[in-house]
Amino acid sequence: MSQHDLSIEADIPKNQIGRIERAEINTTVITLHKIASALNVDVASLVNPHSNQT
Repeated sequence: MSQHDLSIEADIPKNQIGRIERAEINTTVITLHKIASALNVDVASLVNPHSNQT
């Protein structure tokens, strides 16, 4: 999913998505929840990508 598509799905500005992705800013739990919902994943998989692996 592109940053543009994610920004639309999550209702977050595209530049903010980019800054989060590049670790230039910290974000709120609410924003993490919006991103996770848009990607159809749990918030835990965003903060720990290995959390769902066995």
